[in-house]
Amino acid sequence: MNSLDANTRNTKSKGDVRSLRLAGDIPGIIYGGQEENQKVTVLKKTLKSLIQKGSFLSNIITLNLDGKPQNVLPREITYNVISDEPTHIDFLRVVPGVKIRIEVPVEFINHETSPGLKRGGVLNIVRREIELKCPSEKIPSAITIDLDGVDIGESFKISSVKLEEGVTPTIIGRDFVIATLAAPTVMKEPEKPAEAEEVAATEDGKEAAPAAEGDKKDGDEKKATEEKK
Repeated sequence: MNSLDANTRNTKSKGDVRSLRLAGDIPGIIYGGQEENQKVTVLKKTLKSLIQKGSFLSNIITLNLDGKPQNVLPREITYNVISDEPTHIDFLRVVPGVKIRIEVPVEFINHETSPGLKRGGVLNIVRREIELKCPSEKIPSAITIDLDGVDIGESFKISSVKLEEGVTPTIIGRDFVIATLAAPTVMKEPEKPAEAEEVAATEDGKEAAPAAEGDKKDGDEKKATEEKK
């Protein structure tokens, strides 16, 4: 589990918040549960390194607030529209038993042992993330799809995914597709239209005509010479 150090903040104005950002800190807030919302700051450099690891918003982290650890779930990050730097972050307290909605990434393993992929099949990914409703203490880090032995024409539906008890997709009532392994696409050379073939044949005939006339002329000249003799 990733961890992040945080400190309580007592900012009262936009100027105070601006000063924090200039000092390399990011303001944030912790909410949820029975406790009151709590204003915090985290180090921007550390936060960015965790974001770059991927799946940051779907993994519980340990937030060391003023030296006291507590589990939280990053929920929303605000970015500067020009610099694309993080400017604010929200954390949700992890309260055992409380269900939350969260998008979990889909990952595919064992590409090298799929006979379908070996034969040139194409993995069409329909959903790269799936929204789940689950207890905060049972959030899966990812939904794993095993491609071992999978051949062309097979598909993966949500019913084929084994989820923990109490974890359910938010889409109910239909067995939606996550991915399919399709046949390879073969590019065929387009057939020449019949109209184009007729034009080509006409052009060939035109090119051959002058040669035929030349042959006839040579023959006529030869015949005239013989008559003179």
